[in-house]
Amino acid sequence: ITQMPTHEIARMRIAQSPEGRRIFPRMTVMENLQMGASLDNLKHYDEDVEKVFTLFPRLKERITQRGGTLSGGEQQMLSIGRALMARPKLLLLDEPSLGLAPLIVKQIFDAIRELNRTQGLTVFLVEQNAFGALKLATRGYVMVNGNVTMSGTGKELLANPEVRAAYLEGGHH
Repeated sequence: ITQMPTHEIARMRIAQSPEGRRIFPRMTVMENLQMGASLDNLKHYDEDVEKVFTLFPRLKERITQRGGTLSGGEQQMLSIGRALMARPKLLLLDEPSLGLAPLIVKQIFDAIRELNRTQGLTVFLVEQNAFGALKLATRGYVMVNGNVTMSGTGKELLANPEVRAAYLEGGHH
């Protein structure tokens, strides 16, 4: 998809929440969510906003607040919420736990689990928090220098001694 125009990727119902969140800092929470909505799905707009607010109640509390004044965790929730407004079939999440407090990381990971469980949403997660990511994952891949070196179910990789030694022991979780 790297060679495809953005509108074709969107038409395939692929959305992303990029590393670094990249929200619109001067726009309100609601305006940021509106930016993620697809013109093809405007009839579902109110329902989609409610789904985001159910998943991330903090955003509803901050609905008129500018994105740039939110905490890091709230900005991450907003970034994911904005992506969800496109009603994706595939959600690409790049380092959603980066720089966040453990409690917020748990909330983000719980939300990802909930999306997969209740909406059947496929989530492609790139994450430095190997333990948290593998606990969520149906399938996992270990990459070194851009090459897949191991793959398996999340449970298999969590139990793998090489993975444990390299990524899970010594404070990396």
